[in-house]
Amino acid sequence: MEFQAAKLHWIHPPRQFSVTDERIEITTEPGTDYWQRTYYGFRNDNAHTLVMPVAEDFSFTVKTQFDSKTQYDQCGIILYQNSDNWFKASIEYENETYQRLGSVVTNQGYSDWATADIPAGIRQMVYRLSRRGADFRVENSLDGEGFAQMRIFHFSAGQDAVNLGIYACSPLQSSFHAVFTEMRLTGCVWEAYRGPENS
Repeated sequence: MEFQAAKLHWIHPPRQFSVTDERIEITTEPGTDYWQRTYYGFRNDNAHTLVMPVAEDFSFTVKTQFDSKTQYDQCGIILYQNSDNWFKASIEYENETYQRLGSVVTNQGYSDWATADIPAGIRQMVYRLSRRGADFRVENSLDGEGFAQMRIFHFSAGQDAVNLGIYACSPLQSSFHAVFTEMRLTGCVWEAYRGPENS
């Protein structure tokens, strides 16, 4: 199991991009985003997304680098089954003081949003997404060595093969350059839960 450019396919491709096994570059287009219904009422389904199908349990790691400068600009890791069922984790630019490290799980047409504020000066982040069946854990790291858990979630459309990859978007009238490197797809490194009786 490995992450290969030849296995990838676009959902909402940008006009400007470059894709190799070692490096993916995306220049976002204005008015691109993912969101479904919850609270705000609107629905967006056009973020630039590059994915490959994976049927097995896995751990996928990717390093993101970005020059975002407009509110909500974002790039990160994604699962995308269809417009009503997807997951994303990224840093969303907010202002010159802070930005939001967060994730969205969308099940059956409704999105949530879990965030933590981080300094605006952070310009790279490593994500690791691990799968066990239809359950997932997403982690983040500044250096790719020590990872911190962001959340564990159940994905209602995650029973069989899932479309796994990266995305970038600019919800407002802006554009930025996103770079993805150090992409690794391996067997699942998320340890199986043994239960308190086996601790």
